[in-house]
Amino acid sequence: MTTHPEQGHGLVPRPERTPEAVRVALARVAPHRLGEREQHQGQALATAIQDGRIGHLQHWLTHGQVQVEIERRPDLHARHHAALAAVNESGGKDAPEFRAAMDELHAVETEARQSAPRAL
Repeated sequence: MTTHPEQGHGLVPRPERTPEAVRVALARVAPHRLGEREQHQGQALATAIQDGRIGHLQHWLTHGQVQVEIERRPDLHARHHAALAAVNESGGKDAPEFRAAMDELHAVETEARQSAPRAL
């Protein structure tokens, strides 16, 4: 497991790629996001059942891993927070700052996705 500092009290472990491990990790680093996670889980499960494809659940799990990775790493968390603030302060999709902020959000999510454990 790879870890990072958590408010000076050691490191938060990177979770394994299982729904329960990701839920536990999210509860540690961003408990306020658990409701959102459960809502996405329900949507992914319903869509997977409707379509008969497990890919929806795999995408949901990867999304959860990315969110945990952003929250557990101070560097990504700071960049993500700054980019979200820039999006909200940009004045809308037509503002030049909006595209730069969206590009930064994408870069943060890409870095987090590349850092997260992959499916076997």
